[in-house]
Amino acid sequence: MPRARSGAARHRRKVRLFRAAKGYRGGRSKLYRTAKEAVMRARATAYHDRRAKKRTFRSLWVMRLNAACRERGINYSCFIAGLTRASVIVNRKVMAQIAIDDTAGFDALVEIAKANQPAKAAA
Repeated sequence: MPRARSGAARHRRKVRLFRAAKGYRGGRSKLYRTAKEAVMRARATAYHDRRAKKRTFRSLWVMRLNAACRERGINYSCFIAGLTRASVIVNRKVMAQIAIDDTAGFDALVEIAKANQPAKAAA
């Protein structure tokens, strides 16, 4: 029985790896071991950054909402607390878009939040 070798499969694997490393500088696109390390690191970073992107956008929406709320005499935390007490369910992405595109609609949301503020404790 002849010895089994992985010639064609190994070649396919290397071709796939070098295709993924195309455009990298120097040995990172020419040398197998270096290319493999570079591709593995790039994939790990891509995985991490797909999740980080969601966090970054949420913080952007919160900043936009805070700025829009402060123009109307309320801060972000009181705005969110008031909407929560009023059982208004709108996510931050949509509210940030409303603040930019539909100022009258956002003013209505601010009024709802102001009307449902918890009573301030006497100092």
